[in-house]
Amino acid sequence: MDNQPKESRLNEFIENPKKALWKLSLPMMFGMSVQAIYLLVDTAFIGKWVGGTALAGLGYVFPYFFIIMGITFGLGSGVTTVIAQYIGAKDKKNADNAAEHTILLGLVIGFLIICFGFYYGEKLLVLQGADEATVILALDYFYILTGGSIFMVLSVFFRSILSGEGDMMFPMKVLGAGTVLNIILDPIFIHYYQIAGAAIATVISQALVTFVFIYALLFRQHSYVTFNLKDFTFSFAILKNIFRLGIPASLSMIIMSLGILLFNWILGTSDAVAAYQTAGRIEHLFFLPIISVATSLVTLVGMFNGAKRIDLVKLMIKYGLSRSVAISLSFSILFYFLSETLMPVFTNSTEIARLAVLYFKIMAFAYPFITIGMTSTRIMQGLGYAYPMFVLTLLRVVIISATLAWYFVMVLGKPVHYAWVGTLISCILTSGASLTWLRSIVKRSFKTALETG
Repeated sequence: MDNQPKESRLNEFIENPKKALWKLSLPMMFGMSVQAIYLLVDTAFIGKWVGGTALAGLGYVFPYFFIIMGITFGLGSGVTTVIAQYIGAKDKKNADNAAEHTILLGLVIGFLIICFGFYYGEKLLVLQGADEATVILALDYFYILTGGSIFMVLSVFFRSILSGEGDMMFPMKVLGAGTVLNIILDPIFIHYYQIAGAAIATVISQALVTFVFIYALLFRQHSYVTFNLKDFTFSFAILKNIFRLGIPASLSMIIMSLGILLFNWILGTSDAVAAYQTAGRIEHLFFLPIISVATSLVTLVGMFNGAKRIDLVKLMIKYGLSRSVAISLSFSILFYFLSETLMPVFTNSTEIARLAVLYFKIMAFAYPFITIGMTSTRIMQGLGYAYPMFVLTLLRVVIISATLAWYFVMVLGKPVHYAWVGTLISCILTSGASLTWLRSIVKRSFKTALETG
């Protein structure tokens, strides 16, 4: 690191956009892979050492923290888009100002999460139908993670700032190091403090990651955007722009959280919830490359759109979609044929393992359609249209998936795995809608570029 100002990556990305996609995606993919390994190790330790009740407790806690992550990652994606568009338009002053607003926003959100979590935490767990023993274990994990949630929020926002300027390598190194530390601390703290130990290890690692970002960006100026908080001037227009692009993404992830809550309620038993949530953590391996490519497309499409290079936007749409679908097909094959081998690693319960295998046998067919929907909505966000993500997520998760799951399981009395059949149907339908919507927005953006160009 040095104190010299960094150069914008815009020209580099324009010269070779395909290479730029992988230059952005691969470091992020690697960093997220380390995080995914942590999630799997965490799940395995808790499932094997603490037991199935603790595993179910994680399942009941997860929707709440998915809401927190949804708000944070959603607004973070808005930050990424805003900064990328300002850099594409060569407006560094506003890019800097947007980054400064992001830090202020992170502090406010972190404080609100802590207050809400400590007041409503137990009510949220009971609302999902968790029994008393599960609630007691879950709260041990819940309150510690809530207390340290401000570090998670700030670390995500710092990463979003760097993503907006096209720097994926440094965040990957920092987050990867934090996750490795988490993996090291996990078995030690779980051994002494059971499920609470997993939360303690997570908070410690997230706090250290946040302090590294603060030191690097605010004191060593390791970024193209610069921070001068002493001369900070509040701009409602910049904050409004971040919210305009970020809130729909946040709402879409909150809807996904509500969908998980609904599924926990529909599935009914602790074994089914444990199977659903454990499979979801393993499934995270599939989402890593897809999220990495989709997030990188937000940066590239945002920059190219800001520079009025719609030809490059079209190129990245075709290239990004085709590569993402190819990756998803490989994961479909992997999970379909290897799920029976994977599950005994994470639980001693034959019933939890059986239900999780059924989940993978069904969802393997949904992954390519999930990929199309996720990538299309991220591209639309990069073009400045964030609401399609919200609308399509609402359609997929609540209107189609949860409704079909409720009808199959609670009305027709089918086995719980029919809930995931409903999810498969919803993914197929909404992928077609997302492609149609994307085509319409690209035509509109191309027309606007010609009129203003």
